[in-house]
Amino acid sequence: MAHPLDTLTERGFVQDVTDSDGLRELLSGGRVTFYYGADPSASSLHIGNLIGLMAMAWLQRAGHRPVALVGGGTGRIGDPSGRDDERELLTDEQIASHVERLRHQMTRVIDIDDPDRGLLIDNDDWLRGLRLVDFLRDVGKHFSVNQMIARESVRRRLEEREHGISFTEFSYQLLQAYDFAHLFGAVGCRLQIGGSDQWGNITAGVDLTRRMHGEKVYGLVWPLVERSDGKKFSKSGGEAVWLAADETSPTFLPMGEIAELEKATVADPAGRPAQRALATEATRIMHGDDGLAEARRASDALFGDEPFADLDEQTLADAFLGAPSTELPPERLVQGIGLLELLVAAGAAASNGEARRLVEQGGVRLNNTVADDPAHTVGRADLIGDGTVVLRVGKKRYFLVRFR
Repeated sequence: MAHPLDTLTERGFVQDVTDSDGLRELLSGGRVTFYYGADPSASSLHIGNLIGLMAMAWLQRAGHRPVALVGGGTGRIGDPSGRDDERELLTDEQIASHVERLRHQMTRVIDIDDPDRGLLIDNDDWLRGLRLVDFLRDVGKHFSVNQMIARESVRRRLEEREHGISFTEFSYQLLQAYDFAHLFGAVGCRLQIGGSDQWGNITAGVDLTRRMHGEKVYGLVWPLVERSDGKKFSKSGGEAVWLAADETSPTFLPMGEIAELEKATVADPAGRPAQRALATEATRIMHGDDGLAEARRASDALFGDEPFADLDEQTLADAFLGAPSTELPPERLVQGIGLLELLVAAGAAASNGEARRLVEQGGVRLNNTVADDPAHTVGRADLIGDGTVVLRVGKKRYFLVRFR
C-alpha cells in the first residue's frame, strides 16, 4: 500500500509541506489526527473546499483521523487571505445557519459516525469564551508584528490605500494559529492541511503550537483551484462553484483511469474528456447518482438543442441559476400574451420594435425552439415546469417568465 504522502502527492494534493521527511515519518508511525477547516462565510462549501474534503478522505482511508472544523468563531472575524477588500461581517443568525449547512456537507465525504474515526467540531466552542487580556498575554506574545505584516495576505492589503486592512482581519491569523494549538492539546492534532493561500496561517499555527506546547506539528498545502486567468475563484465575486446538495457517498477514481483521461485530453483537447470526468465525479461526490442525473438534465437544457418539454422546476432553477426572472399573473394567459410583449416584459428587449427585429433576425428561442413569428401568442401550452417560459436571445442571454 502506498504511503499516504505519496498518495496525496500523486493526486496533486501537495504543493508545500513544513517538513516533508518529518511528516512522512509521522504518518508511517501510526494513526495521526489532522484537521482541515472551512469558515461559514457562505451558506455552502465550494469546489475549492472539495479538494480539502477529498484530501481528508484519502488520509482517513489510510487509517488517520480527520477533524473537520467549521469556523463558527473565526467566521465572525473573516480571513483576509486572497481578498483585496474588507469582508462584510455576518450576523450571528447568518453564521449559525451557515455552520449547520457546512456541517451537513462535510459529513457527506468523511466518516464521523465514530469519534475514533473522525470528528466534526466548531471553533466557536473555544474562541467565543476567550478573555481578551488573557489571549493577548498568552498567545499574542508569541507573534511578531513584523512577521505578521510581511505575510502576503496582509502586505497586499496594506499596499491597497483605498481599503487597507482592519485590526479585526489583521488578528485573524492569531485565531487560526490558536485553533491548531488548541486542537493539539484537546485531541492530539499533529497536522493541518489547507489551500496554498493558507500557508502563512498554517505555519503560524505550527510555530505557536511549538511555543505553547513544546511539540512539533506539521502543515501541508495544495495548489488553489484557479480561473483560466490564474486568479483564485471568488465567492464574493459570484464565481464560486457551490457544493450544496443532498445525500451522497465519496467516489475515488483509480490513477490508471486518471492517466487514461490525461492521454485522451491530449489527443482530443476540444472534447475535454478529463474536465468532463472531473465535473462528473465532483457532482457525484456531493450530489450522489440522483443529483448527477439532475445535473446532466440541467446541462442538457442549457447547452442542448432539444426543445424544453418535461423539465421540472428544480432542474430549471439549476440550469438557469442567475438568469433574470419575471413573474406575471396567470390570468395573462387566458387570452394569451404576444411574444413581443413578453420579450419586453422579461427585459429581453427595450421595446416592441426591438423585440420584432430580434425575432425577425432569428435570434429568439422560446423554450429552446426558434421563435421567428412576431405575431406568435404565448399561451398555457407553452408553459414548462410549474408554469415557466424560457426565452433565449442570441447564444447566451436567458430570461425566465413565471406565471404565478
